[in-house]
Amino acid sequence: MAFAFELIKKDLRSQARLGKITTSHGPVNTPVFMPVGTQATVKAMTPEELKEIGAEIILSNTYHLYLRPGHELIKNIGGLHKFMHWDRPILTDSGGYQVFSHNELRKIKEEGVYFQSHLDGSKHFLSPEKTIEIQEALGADIVMCFDECTPYPATRDYTADSMERTHRWAKRCKEKFIHDSQFTAHSSLFGIVQGGMFQDLRKQSAEEITGIGFDGYAIGGLSVGEDKALMYEMTDAVIPYLPENKPRYLMGVGTPEDLVECVARGVDMFDCVMPTRNARNGTLFTKHGKLGIRGALFANDKKPVEDGCGCYTCKNYSRAYLRHLFAANEILAARLGTYHNLYYYINLMQDMRRAIEEDGFEEFRKEFYGMRGQESE
Repeated sequence: MAFAFELIKKDLRSQARLGKITTSHGPVNTPVFMPVGTQATVKAMTPEELKEIGAEIILSNTYHLYLRPGHELIKNIGGLHKFMHWDRPILTDSGGYQVFSHNELRKIKEEGVYFQSHLDGSKHFLSPEKTIEIQEALGADIVMCFDECTPYPATRDYTADSMERTHRWAKRCKEKFIHDSQFTAHSSLFGIVQGGMFQDLRKQSAEEITGIGFDGYAIGGLSVGEDKALMYEMTDAVIPYLPENKPRYLMGVGTPEDLVECVARGVDMFDCVMPTRNARNGTLFTKHGKLGIRGALFANDKKPVEDGCGCYTCKNYSRAYLRHLFAANEILAARLGTYHNLYYYINLMQDMRRAIEEDGFEEFRKEFYGMRGQESE
């Protein structure tokens, strides 16, 4: 089997889970945060640096790589792993979110989505079958179904119609995936639960998607503008209907608080551009909360970003130096900031895995918020 999931342990006082995913490019310990490498690169980081900080899996994007440089080119070079010099697992997002986020450039039909490239305005068509074909060419370890990412806010009728289309497309994705048996032998396919902000539709979608049967299950259509309480409510509405013996992936989430809260709810996998994007803008994550390194108060600060942090940035550079780099608009600012932020995120997940293993997740959760001067969500 190229793909397997082992549920190792459940926390005694929450729904947090310790698990292990096996892929043809190596193992992934869960819960896990996946750095986002949209265009075959995690911005500002080399693959060697990602390994240094403990990244076991990254995410790349079908939509962007299809448009540039093209999936056939990547296939001819030897696949995405070889193309980007990354020999660990890769999950590819189907491109659904990107297509639907450019709503002025696309038309949704039953057969698929007609859209214009945000790069040059050229016209394209993506169907469920086409997205599987592209991800096959990329050589992804974990492939996502093509879904319709319902906007927020949306009416119940629109949400229900969108959800049903996602279900029909999921069946077509699975049929295409199974048909390409050579691809199936070394990859896995995840289905995506939709249903907007309606609990009963979320339940219905979870039941229908799990009824089709996939290697793992993702919760899509969240972190699209709704408040935190509603996001957690929808996560709570889905989790009970996902099988225990398959990984659960909450797409596009999120803040450190989101990761802690949703691990507590039984989520296994996360991805988000937040640590990399914030780093490029001068916002760094620490155990005490966010730090805006551009601030004048750091001009003469000799301390590292975070006392006790073991990352390359904190072991070698001061807040004063980082502030100077950002003020001078130096490329190194983004490099050092990104290294720290991703180190923080990946070590946060390691700390959560350790807490689950020791039956101490709730104590970890209280300490996490206590260090921030916050109460738990």
